[in-house]
Amino acid sequence: MKNDYLWDRSGEPDPELEKLEASLGRFRTEASELDLSRMARAAASERRSGWPMPRLASAALLAAACAAALSLLLRPVSRPPGPGWDVERLAGAPQVGRAALPANGGKGRLQVGELLVTDGASRASLTVEEIGEVSVDPGSRIRLVETGATRKRLAVELGTIHAAIWAPPGEFVVDTPSATAVDLGCAYTLQVEADGSGTLHTTLGWVGFHQDGRESFIPAGAMCRTQPKEGPGTPVFEDAPETLSAALRTLDFDELSPQARRQAIRTVLREARPRDAFTLWHLLPRVGEEERPEVVDRLTALVPMPPGATRRGTLLLDPGMLDRWWNAFDLGDISVWRFWEQKEVPRTKEASR
Repeated sequence: MKNDYLWDRSGEPDPELEKLEASLGRFRTEASELDLSRMARAAASERRSGWPMPRLASAALLAAACAAALSLLLRPVSRPPGPGWDVERLAGAPQVGRAALPANGGKGRLQVGELLVTDGASRASLTVEEIGEVSVDPGSRIRLVETGATRKRLAVELGTIHAAIWAPPGEFVVDTPSATAVDLGCAYTLQVEADGSGTLHTTLGWVGFHQDGRESFIPAGAMCRTQPKEGPGTPVFEDAPETLSAALRTLDFDELSPQARRQAIRTVLREARPRDAFTLWHLLPRVGEEERPEVVDRLTALVPMPPGATRRGTLLLDPGMLDRWWNAFDLGDISVWRFWEQKEVPRTKEASR
């Protein structure tokens, strides 16, 4: 290769140099060719005059180089969309990540790890990959955690969602600061407060609600509260007597003296109707051994002892007998939950480390 090619491209090019030129070609500028002899004469004149042009020129060149590098760094980079769900604007200006959904059409994409935020005047709808829909009320913060072939997972940090899911049981999961909701083929409303507490209302099917081994099953027409330290409370039907519901709230979440606790338990047992037997079933592992006989006696007064269950086994919280009791309430086969519990609980414990 002749050296003249490096100066004025008059020599014979080297193949490797041509490859280098092709790679760097996208950074070519429209500036005219440098007149090196003119620059040399100007530099000599400046040295004789004592004017600090070389330093100013160097600073200018450095600034230009920094500007060019910055423009390259800030240039938008196209990337293929990652896994996510479609988002539709229903009202106001819902925000996905840092961008508001467009006013016209109002659709976007919520990708894994991103937040959907609605202010006080905004509502949005999520399409859960062909298995259901989730509408998001004003004042909510929703994060997409996972969207795989067998598991779809949201985290409700704040606010209210309404989920309608027709997927197989256990495929749709929602985390909150105080409990995890596992869909078992249903529709429900889940509300999370700023302090991490929450309330779940089931309108169709039933939902499994759990945290750290504490489980609640909420059938259609029932609700369940949850607190960050205690986890899910005792579920109760929406039409239960208020005295029963109030007594449950104190048992679940309040610090009570032994006397006040005993009084609350007696209120629940006295006010329970036959359809509230499922509430007493939840109380069995949540009361002390000395309190449990009263609960078992009231339970058997409301619902006949199911085949295969005994009073002694129920008092000892035999898992198989407790499952027979649940199935006697005709609220859904608990084996569905047991199957999905084995898949879901290990994932939750791992995520919480």
